[in-house]
Amino acid sequence: YAVLRDRLARAGIEHRFEELQETACRLAVAARDAHGKGRVAGSLGPIGASYRPDLAPPADEAAQVYAEIARLQAPFVDLWIAETMCSVDQARGALLGALGRGKPVWLSLSVDDRDGTRLRSGEPLADMLPLLAELTPDAVLINCSPPEVMADALEIIAEAGLPFGAYANGFTHISVDFLKPSPTVEALSARHDLTPQAYAEHALGWIAQGASIVGGCCEVGPEHIAHLAQRLQGA
Repeated sequence: YAVLRDRLARAGIEHRFEELQETACRLAVAARDAHGKGRVAGSLGPIGASYRPDLAPPADEAAQVYAEIARLQAPFVDLWIAETMCSVDQARGALLGALGRGKPVWLSLSVDDRDGTRLRSGEPLADMLPLLAELTPDAVLINCSPPEVMADALEIIAEAGLPFGAYANGFTHISVDFLKPSPTVEALSARHDLTPQAYAEHALGWIAQGASIVGGCCEVGPEHIAHLAQRLQGA
């Protein structure tokens, strides 16, 4: 997610970009193989910083960045997820860089913590629909936003007519400190009320809306996913 040249450059290790991409991919493949089944998704994360689409380069420049990442990941992954995309232009850049490589591309968008009808850029989520019609990813999702706002967001992206879904986070909120340059997750606080049982109730609601892809993002752990899987298997 964060193995991007601009982020590594800030830490003085951009020269390790290709090495770290390959290492991440090999670890993911090894984990999948040890489990015995599943698909490996290559992450195309936001350039600049998470939740800061104002720091992202224009779509045509971003497409070149994502094309390089996709090329390096291609021997290892089964699909790509362009995730935590917070503006229409940011999403366009990621899709342009990843599409057309013979593997599925999922687009995942992040919406406002308090308003699931708006991207974190402030743009209406509905403004994404023309882009989805134009470039047609294989699925569209909402991620790294509170579970409480997902239902409103899913109602909108369902209009695209694509497979859709959600994987929410478990943060109390996105803090001001996290929006500063080069933040770490220490600037964020985890919720204590989002138990596996509570998260599963949210996810089952998304499925009732027609979602076919559900999971968890930051602070949603294996115990949440295990409980959700049990609920789905018992349904």
